[in-house]
Amino acid sequence: MATSLDASPHTIREPAPSIHARPWARLLLPSYSDCLFIAVLFWLASTGNGTWAGLLADGDTGWHIRTGEWILQHHTVPTHDLFSFTKAGEAWYAWEWLTDVFFALLHSLAGLKGLVLLSALVIAAFGTLLFRHMIARGATPFAALAVSLLVFGASSIHYLARPHIFTLLGLTVSLWIIDSDRRNPSARVWLLIPITLLWVNMHGGFLGLIACLGLLVVGAFLESAAAVYLDGSPWNLAPVRRYGILTAFCAAVSLLNPYGWHLHQHVAAYLRSDWIRNNIQEFLSPVFRSESAMQFEGMLFLGLMAVVWLISRRSFVPALWILFWAHQALSSIRHVPVFMIVASPFVAAALTRLWQIWVEPAGRKSFRGIFASLARDMAPGCTRTSVWIAAVTLAFALLPESVVRWPRDFPEAKFPLRMAALHEERLVSGRTLTGDQWADYLIYRGYPRQKVFVDGRSDFFGSEFGDPYLYMMQGRWDWEQLLEKYRIDTVLSPVGWPLTSLLKQSPAWRLVDDGGSAVLFEKVRSYQVPSAQQDDSSRKKAQSLSNENPRPGRSY
Repeated sequence: MATSLDASPHTIREPAPSIHARPWARLLLPSYSDCLFIAVLFWLASTGNGTWAGLLADGDTGWHIRTGEWILQHHTVPTHDLFSFTKAGEAWYAWEWLTDVFFALLHSLAGLKGLVLLSALVIAAFGTLLFRHMIARGATPFAALAVSLLVFGASSIHYLARPHIFTLLGLTVSLWIIDSDRRNPSARVWLLIPITLLWVNMHGGFLGLIACLGLLVVGAFLESAAAVYLDGSPWNLAPVRRYGILTAFCAAVSLLNPYGWHLHQHVAAYLRSDWIRNNIQEFLSPVFRSESAMQFEGMLFLGLMAVVWLISRRSFVPALWILFWAHQALSSIRHVPVFMIVASPFVAAALTRLWQIWVEPAGRKSFRGIFASLARDMAPGCTRTSVWIAAVTLAFALLPESVVRWPRDFPEAKFPLRMAALHEERLVSGRTLTGDQWADYLIYRGYPRQKVFVDGRSDFFGSEFGDPYLYMMQGRWDWEQLLEKYRIDTVLSPVGWPLTSLLKQSPAWRLVDDGGSAVLFEKVRSYQVPSAQQDDSSRKKAQSLSNENPRPGRSY
């Protein structure tokens, strides 16, 4: 602070009002959280050679769009399979029907551009709100930013235009509401009831909120019990009753979906399925080799250290949350982003406490003191919002194609675009076997005529058709009999499938097109498939080609 030239040296002039205090400046000047939101948008825009196509790296988006179109056309939700020739007409439920409708409407209005822009906005919103939650809890901006970068990196495996992005946003908002209510109870916590009602019709991740609420009740009881037995305080069960009632209401409104309690039955069976846990990549345990996995590993260690700190403070609720979701994330990579969301506010709080211990003894002009002053000055700019988020979003939406490159199709590096376009009639008219993700893309291109063997709905096909699919793609010894059993007459296979090499050598199949990454075969009509009793040499040959053991699902 400067002193007046005509005043006593000991007289300090009051600082001039900050420009940030002026209403127009608060509206026009971007905040730090705005900058984070916009930076994430540009980061997502840079994927897929600058066409946002990284958000379309999962083919499930295709059948979600077509399901939404079916719902809009028939004004009801489907109750039977729409996409396969293996389970045609069998009972199937579009559990994420509301998201499917949103996707279909956006696709009809703006094509794939609308889908990826919405997905990018949701992803940027979840990360920015998480950052602001940390700041609201008193975290220093440096700790909040460092933790946010870990969250963005480790969660990037789920940055896809699929319904689960609404779980990332829903859980972030819900946990902030709960955390705020625990520190300052208010009526806002009951907003979780309508949030659950919306969420249950968009994605099955609503059960993550129910789990957190259940742990909240248990943790609130433990905190009250600790006060009684360690401090001699009287029992205070008001929080237990409050959150118990909230949990009951949220669980009750989750039944308000087109399928009622069958949705919960389905999700429970889905999560318990050994076949899915053993064969679908997103349900496997994480492998700590990729950059995102190492970021998760770093947060895992920080989270476990934060648990010790939280328990020492008798804060059992967040400790239970972190431990529960750490276990879930180590069991299935699918739950890694949930763990990151749950743990980050408390990890940031613990880091902030270490920061305070480091800077408190420092002088104002020391290196540490300058950084402490900078952190204090930055904090107000992390909690406001300006017009810049809306302006940048509008610019992305309205700028011409020559400036903003939007995807016109799914990414060619992931899907057989050329093959699907060149041989569309053959693929539509045949009983086609292809990868589950490629099948999703064929549904997007060719529905309602296109039918597939299996697609990305692993919960629907299960082991009944999932095992034969694996055996054929792996070129197991009885692959010919399986192709005959299901009357497969067309195979669109990735070049890396063991089955591809076997088909190239088989007189029963004709090579139609070899596109490098994708190969198309059709069956020779006059050929007689040998019996199931193959000779030993043929069986050993097939088994040797199946050693790669490719898996269905997403390659995280």
